[in-house]
Amino acid sequence: MGESSVVSPLKNFLAGGVGGACLLLAGHPLDTIKVRLQTQPISAHNVLYTGTYDCFRKTVSKEGLLGLYRGLGAPLAGVAPMMAISFFGFGLGKQLQQEDASKPLTRTQIFLSGCLAGVFTTVIVAPGERIKCLLQVQSTRGGSMYSGPVDCAVQLYKNQGLRSVYKGTVLTLIRDVPSSGLYFLTYESLKVLLTPEGQSVSQLSTPKILLAGGMAGILNWTIALPPDVLKSNFQTAADGRYRNLLDVLTTLLREEGATALYKGFNAVFLRAFPANAVTLPLRNTPSCS
Repeated sequence: MGESSVVSPLKNFLAGGVGGACLLLAGHPLDTIKVRLQTQPISAHNVLYTGTYDCFRKTVSKEGLLGLYRGLGAPLAGVAPMMAISFFGFGLGKQLQQEDASKPLTRTQIFLSGCLAGVFTTVIVAPGERIKCLLQVQSTRGGSMYSGPVDCAVQLYKNQGLRSVYKGTVLTLIRDVPSSGLYFLTYESLKVLLTPEGQSVSQLSTPKILLAGGMAGILNWTIALPPDVLKSNFQTAADGRYRNLLDVLTTLLREEGATALYKGFNAVFLRAFPANAVTLPLRNTPSCS
């Protein structure tokens, strides 16, 4: 698909870092709303937030606009290398599968390259998500255990070691491996689809690149949201709340029904298009496949 020349992994690394910073700036407020909606307890008589707007309104009212940026430090420290490693993994996956540079990769090969990117990023994403989510929800639970991301990381490590810092790693893999594959497959496919006949993908206009990036983000989250809900609940739960990953799923289904797996839906999809439209074009190069 696309053109046959290969982007160097280093170029993907640097471009991914810039794209990651833009993704964070565009999407963190809605990410905070998403996590708070996903982790709020649901009972017949007490619902803290009734929806995306209600969460936004109450957060700003009680905590100011900065409340929407709770937990920003952890992803700010990790998003650039995370996105850079993601694009590095994607580029490496393509190189490993492309024996003949004159032949374009198949859709399956592009999907598998994206899956490899998801595996690569987990080492950074999992602890970053753990710290971010804890900081995002602590004010809604009547306390301030952590003064910031560094304090949170130190306390987690002191109390239960590295295992606590990486709590939720398996769910992060379940979320990110297939969704990253779909993310890159959609982006690369749409670029080819939107390229006028007789032109190169590298000549694609900025609006069309933005469209491809935004749609890639939306489709990414269609399969990422349920495991993301499970991950957020597992990572922010008190010790002993869940016995294992399956217990998170069965507990949510028993207490809230299947719709619990889609909590934060509106916030996710409001965020997905603009955030990913900003990110992917920044690493767009004349030889993306």
